[in-house]
Amino acid sequence: MDKEKKGAIIGDYRSHTQDTGSPEVQVALITGRMKQLAQHLGKNRKDFHSQRGLLKLIGQRRRLLAYLAKKNRRRYLALIEKLGLKK
Repeated sequence: MDKEKKGAIIGDYRSHTQDTGSPEVQVALITGRMKQLAQHLGKNRKDFHSQRGLLKLIGQRRRLLAYLAKKNRRRYLALIEKLGLKK
């Protein structure tokens, strides 16, 4: 992911000007990386190393979303709605 895309994602999901590590920002960045990997795997079906990386990202995002749901349900619901994810 290039700096412009990453900066745009951080700008969209941050809660204050210095925020780069909140769960919302982390989940949004992981989702962006997952979309790129899914596109790559559509073209390169036998790239099993990237497939494993995608599965690790899925687990990481799932854990972050579970943490956010446990800590602040309102922020969790707002994030999944904004990203277009299922509950």
